[in-house]
Order: sequence, then structure tokens, then C-alpha cells
Amino acid sequence: MRHMNLHPPISPVTSAAAPPRWAVRAAHLTALVVLPSGLWRIAMVLGYPAGYTEAGFGPFETPGSKAWMLTLSVLCELVAVLTIGLVRPWDDVIPRRLPLIGGRRVRPMAVVVPAALGAIALTALWANVPWWWTFPHEDMTPTGHLLVGVLYQPLVLWGPLTAAVTLSYYHRHRTARRRGPTD
Repeated sequence: MRHMNLHPPISPVTSAAAPPRWAVRAAHLTALVVLPSGLWRIAMVLGYPAGYTEAGFGPFETPGSKAWMLTLSVLCELVAVLTIGLVRPWDDVIPRRLPLIGGRRVRPMAVVVPAALGAIALTALWANVPWWWTFPHEDMTPTGHLLVGVLYQPLVLWGPLTAAVTLSYYHRHRTARRRGPTD
């Protein structure tokens, strides 16, 4: 019996140039800027009021709130870690072990468009964080208000860092397309 190859042959792929050092550092920094706020939420999941007054912390003690905070923390970190994929050599061919799409060449714009839209959304979402201290937070202690403001400030960088790494990815792959397939 003849073995059937379910995966079509891979078209020649032109490897993109190695990412610049600044892009690699920016991608790794992206994962780090999300960490402080995530750890703060996890502290709350574990029962530490993390700067809230007793009354202010009450709503966060429900199982639903704890599940949401834990999910949000893990999801944010996973999305931030995806940025590292823009500077790693994972981008040429989809691993063969993935059904239906495995072995196919990754189209750079299929990466660039969602990454760019994500960068725009993150920039808009966290744009008001620098003004944290101008908003009243009656349900927090003065120390908690300061602590949360400091822990959330790095999130302002998430969108711009993602945008910079995405632009680097785009430029490297655009240049690779112009060169044509490698032999």
C-alpha cells in the first residue's frame, strides 16, 4: 500500500532577515510590561486585598470575580508573549502536526494585520493609564491607589511596543518577498 501524503508540498519559502536586536528586546519587554498588573490581580484572587478597602474588596471575593481576574491575567500574558513570535523563526511554515493547515506557508499579512489591529486596540485601551491618579478611587486606600497606578503604568507601552515589533516583522518579510525564494 502506498503512503499518501496529506500535506501538499511546501512552496519555496524566502526566509526573512534576522530581526534587529531592538525588536527582539521590544518583543520580550512586551511580555514583561503586562506582568505587574497580572501579578496584582493574582494576589487578589489569592485573597489579598491589594490596596482595596475592606468594603471595596468585597465584590472581588466571589468565585466569578476570581475566575475573571485569573483568566484576564493569563490571557493578557499569553497575548503579550505572542509578540515574541514576531521575532522568532516560527513564521515560515505552519507546523505539520496541525490538521488541515499544517505544512502550509504563513502569509506575512495574516500575521501583520491582526498584530497591527491589536497594537492599535491596546494603545487605545491603555492610553488613559498615565492619568490614573487624577481619577477618584474611594474604594481604595491611598497606598493602594498609588500601588495600582504604578503597577498599571507599564501597560501604556504594550500597544506601542507591539506596533514597533509588528513594523519590524512587516519590513523584514517585505524585503524577503522582494528577494524571492531561496534555493
